[in-house]
Amino acid sequence: RLAEVLDHYHPSILYHAAAYKHVPMMEAHMFEALENNVFGTYMTALAAAEHGVEDFVMISTDKAIRPTSIMGVTKRVAELAVNSLQNGGTRFACVRFGNVLGSNGSVIPLFKKQIAAGGPVTVTHPEMQRYFMTIPEASQLVLQASAMGRGGEIFVLDMGEPVKIVDLARNLILLSGLRPDEDIRIEFTGIRPGEKLYEELHTFEESTLPTRHEKVKIFAGPSLAYGEMTGSLETLRQICAARDVAQLILQLKEIVPEYNPSAHVLQRALVEKKPQEEKRAQALATAAAAGQSSLKSA
Repeated sequence: RLAEVLDHYHPSILYHAAAYKHVPMMEAHMFEALENNVFGTYMTALAAAEHGVEDFVMISTDKAIRPTSIMGVTKRVAELAVNSLQNGGTRFACVRFGNVLGSNGSVIPLFKKQIAAGGPVTVTHPEMQRYFMTIPEASQLVLQASAMGRGGEIFVLDMGEPVKIVDLARNLILLSGLRPDEDIRIEFTGIRPGEKLYEELHTFEESTLPTRHEKVKIFAGPSLAYGEMTGSLETLRQICAARDVAQLILQLKEIVPEYNPSAHVLQRALVEKKPQEEKRAQALATAAAAGQSSLKSA
């Protein structure tokens, strides 16, 4: 279908924004996250190169920095996979930024709905912080970054200062003409699997290079060559086919050493590893018994 669309419309630039981005859901559906965020992105990038698209821009996330979630690490692997295709033809680039106010999945529509229903407004943790920008600002900066691309860059957008989610909730309640904790209760529900208290957009300040736009920088981190990346992707495909969680974590750590799996994912790997080991032991015992039986017959 991608080939049909690209053949019909002949776009000169392709913005790839499709991804599974719900962090706790991707912790529970690891292989689906990988299939979509990594392989789906990689196949789209390959199709763009094969059909002569001039520029391919992948929309990434601040969660790809020192990822602690499956969503974040799959987006980091996708960055590496896309940029490994850079060979002088299609110009590949990635753009990282945080949360966009008013977009699908944003907390603002959720808070408004909760306020309209009389509360409570749910916040995961009193210290939870996130970076935010508006839809027009995000769109303009993505266009600026993609116009600068020569191929193989990861652009990082300046998101300003982080905002406490609880402060955002209180301000929305006040703007609705109500009083926080009196008219509308704020309820803390606890950090969900894979979530961080703070996104580390500015942690890598020392690893970014300036551009001619003050709000756009280039991440100067490690990259992978095409041959190395294709080998890693093939290993990931085999692991997905086997649905082996422990091997998946190990391979993701191999590709992205700074990945720090959540307790939820590690626990699942341990739970699923025991039955697999028991199954292997049973298979070996069956094979050994069959071998002894054939020896006796002989």
